[in-house]
Amino acid sequence: MEHVRRWIEDSPYGAALGARLVEASEEKARIALPYSDANSNPGQVLHGGVAASLCAMGAQSVARAALGESSGEWHTCALQVNYLSAARAEAVVADARLLRRGKELCMVEVDVATEDGRAIAHATSTVRARFGADPAERSPVPPDHGDSDPGTMGPHLGAIPFIGNRGIRAEHMTGGSARLYMADQESNRDLTGGNHEGAVLALLDTTGAMAGWAEVGHGRYKASTPSLQAQIVAPPPAGELVAYARCVQRDHEIFFNEVQVAGAEDGRLVARGTVVYRILT
Repeated sequence: MEHVRRWIEDSPYGAALGARLVEASEEKARIALPYSDANSNPGQVLHGGVAASLCAMGAQSVARAALGESSGEWHTCALQVNYLSAARAEAVVADARLLRRGKELCMVEVDVATEDGRAIAHATSTVRARFGADPAERSPVPPDHGDSDPGTMGPHLGAIPFIGNRGIRAEHMTGGSARLYMADQESNRDLTGGNHEGAVLALLDTTGAMAGWAEVGHGRYKASTPSLQAQIVAPPPAGELVAYARCVQRDHEIFFNEVQVAGAEDGRLVARGTVVYRILT
């Protein structure tokens, strides 16, 4: 399973997180992640994008092992993450288990927990192996309204350790919609040179959450992400990314936010999804 270990530990993004492959087989995988301030939100809480990254990395590890090194490239065509509790200044582990192996698809279940067994996140994933197929024709993403107002909160996003380390910045964040960019930088890359799926999920997660904040405005509120759904439509390319999110429904403290991630230069779809966000006002 050396090719799986290389992808986890030698990809610039995996190395930036500090992820380590503990075991991998055609049936299961375990990834360990020590605590680091660089992966945190304020208060030393593990960023939701890191937990989502571990879920995607665990699922892909099993799929790569099950289908073989020659089956690539791979991408996570469906991912459902439920966030169960917060990890505060503590190491976590991700355990992935194969549910079903098909000819080019693997269905995998992933649990992220603290080292003492407290559940942090649970995910189900469908990973696709492309077996050398030509690159996908990614659909164009229509631009949003074009307004550029980061509001009172947007300019301070970069002060959050994990978000700042990804080079994520807010260009717009008011009126229930958000537009965030993620820099084209080495620490966001996969082993192939494109953007790592984990970095894409971090951008999607963050932009969806910011659409919720754009709906209520800045305040001393408590907030969390109960759930994230994402589809990565192809192995992510290199380059700066832009994410558009809008709150499509609010039910008291729950915000349903749609997100699309595209290449900033070509405007073509990389990932799409929904972030269910909770703000207690």
